[in-house]
Amino acid sequence: MTIRQWPVGDRPRERLHAHGAAALSDAELLAVVLGNGVPGRDAVATGRALLAQAGSLGRLLADPDHLPRLAGVGPAKRARLVATIELARRSLREKLADLPAITSPEDSADYLTARLRHLPYEVFACLFLDSRHRVLGYEELFRGTLDGASVYPREVVRACLRYHAGAVILAHNHPSGAAEPSRADCEITRVLVDALALMDIRVLDHLVIGHGAPVSMAAIGLL
Repeated sequence: MTIRQWPVGDRPRERLHAHGAAALSDAELLAVVLGNGVPGRDAVATGRALLAQAGSLGRLLADPDHLPRLAGVGPAKRARLVATIELARRSLREKLADLPAITSPEDSADYLTARLRHLPYEVFACLFLDSRHRVLGYEELFRGTLDGASVYPREVVRACLRYHAGAVILAHNHPSGAAEPSRADCEITRVLVDALALMDIRVLDHLVIGHGAPVSMAAIGLL
């Protein structure tokens, strides 16, 4: 049975119009994006299969270039998924850029979490701000492995100068899931604070992103 043969009240697209996107399951939302299924498997079943292969919605969306390979999900459907992911991220970035200023870890947490939380490798990134703490840009500077990423202070300084930043928020993810800052995290943060201070660039925070809420090193007194 195809989705068109389902009762109208059970169809994902109609339920979305009637009750809003929040009423749909992850698989149903994926079905709306995919548009249709394949012979023998409707769009909702295809969405479930994608989620099962990826392991979770977060892992599915984390790295669009490596979406699970699934029969019936060809270039057109993959393009829809990648475009949807990017639209969500741009919406968060737009919301961030519209803030008068970054005044707390919560202001940037949603965007940085969406960028970094579910990556299977560690990434060190920077959110560049002007002297009034308004967003200038975001860049992932270093990519590592499951266990860590090498961070080079000289490159961080160069990136800040390239953006003419007056302040910066550092962020990195822990693919293992634990968001607690490590000793190495604290050490590199101190090095970066000192190096950037020579350029009159202030480090406002270093967010560690794992499972659950990000940990702000500034909020827990480690900055």
